[in-house]
This record gives sequence, C-alpha cells and structure tokens, in this order.
Amino acid sequence: MRLRAIVRSLFATAAVAALSLTGLAAPAAASGADLPPPGANNWACKPDSAHPEPVVLVNGTLKHMWENWLTLSPKLNRAGYCVFAFNYGTLGTAPIADSAAELRDFVAAVRSATGASKVDIVGHSQGGMMPRYYVKFLGGADKVDDLVGIVPSNHGTANPLALAAGWTFCPACLDQRPDSDLLRRLNSGSETPPGPDYTVITTRYDEVVIPYTSAYLSGPAERVTNVKLQDRCPLDPFMHDQSPKDPVVAQWVLNALGRQGPADPDFQPHCLSL
Repeated sequence: MRLRAIVRSLFATAAVAALSLTGLAAPAAASGADLPPPGANNWACKPDSAHPEPVVLVNGTLKHMWENWLTLSPKLNRAGYCVFAFNYGTLGTAPIADSAAELRDFVAAVRSATGASKVDIVGHSQGGMMPRYYVKFLGGADKVDDLVGIVPSNHGTANPLALAAGWTFCPACLDQRPDSDLLRRLNSGSETPPGPDYTVITTRYDEVVIPYTSAYLSGPAERVTNVKLQDRCPLDPFMHDQSPKDPVVAQWVLNALGRQGPADPDFQPHCLSL
C-alpha cells in the first residue's frame, strides 16, 4: 500500500481510534474475538537458544487479541519466537489491578508450558501500561525480561471521553486518567523498577493517549528507551489504534526483543516509502 493510501485510511478511522480507549466505539465483531491471532498460542512451542523468552501480547482497551495482533503476531512467530496472547478484563474495561492479576496467571501458564524462566511482554495502549502493575506489585519483576509498550498510557490520557466512559461501564478508563489513584501509585518512586528492560514506542499523531509524551517512562538509559516514530521516520503517519500494524513499529519491537537491554535508541528502521 502506498503511503498516501495509508494516510487516507488512518485519518478516516481517527475518530474510531479516539473512542476505542473509552469504549464509546462499538466493540469488534464477536466472530474471531476468542481466536488467537495467527502464529500465537501454540502451547507445544519451546523457545530456542536464540529466542529464549516466549512473547506475551497484551491488547488495549476495547480490543481483543485477534484483531489487535493480527499483523505483529505472525511476524514475531516467523522471526522464531513462541508467541502467546489472551483476552482479559471484559475487553480490557475491568479495573486495571484485576486485569494485571489475569496477566500474572497467564504468564504463569506460559512459563509452565514452555519451561521458560521469563517472558517478554509486548502491549498496546492499556496493554503497554497494565503489565507495569504486574511487574511492580504482583511479583512480575523477576519473570519479565523485556516490556515493550506500543503507545502505552503510562501517565494516563487527557482525552475527555475517557472520563465519560469510565463513569458508565469502563473502570479501566477511570484508571487511565492522569490523576487516578492507580497511576499515582504506579508512578510513585521508580517508574521502571529493576528486572525488565523497558521500551516505549509512541507516535506524535496519537489522538487517544493525550499528550503522546505521557507514554514516556523515566529511568536509567541502560534499561529504558523511549522512541517517537517520527524521530527516525518523519513521514510515518500511524496513529494510536493501528500502531501495532505499523511495519516500522514491528522493527522497533524486534530490535528490543533481539538484544540485551531495551531497544537501541540509535536504531534506524526501514521507513515507509512514498
């Protein structure tokens, strides 16, 4: 697909993307909602020495695993990783602490099946922030090697629709307000406790996590890398909702997973061409 066509497609869905965090957009069709994305959930998969940690994919609010990871999951599988995904928290609307407990249990199942001592986690939106609760409060610090957040809501969002949805049916949306009790607790002290390496990938065109810089994490360079897509690929048009399908994002994810430490801040991906 040429870049101009991508731009038209992305901007046409901007409003839907903005509402997907808050739950005001219609959920995806039920068909496929309980199916893993291509390349995921082969419970007989055993990690090899080149890819020792299985990858757990964590979708965002009002998302299910099949649609969220339709593109990235098979890429990770083809690269040699054992890939796993799950649905949680009633399409990610449940309180984030409850969803983090579901993640804890799923990681335990993956580790048991694969024999791996640690997993890598790649999450989108809430799915990039919520695992930090697992790491910090639920014993995940020594069970996660890499945590890669794609447009994560690490410091919440000023999107006013989040509050409206939160008061109706989406406790996770209230948890993702910048001043929420959960985020104050999560971000007090160290935002990036020792254990995992942390990579944040965001886009200047994020219309859901507002401002986009609220995705960034503080911490020492040896275990924290913050990436803005347009710093390396100025013409990258991807916004929040479709960012897991961005081929540039996939390159950053693979870079983070394939090396010691977080993603290389000097990494130069192949950018989209005109």
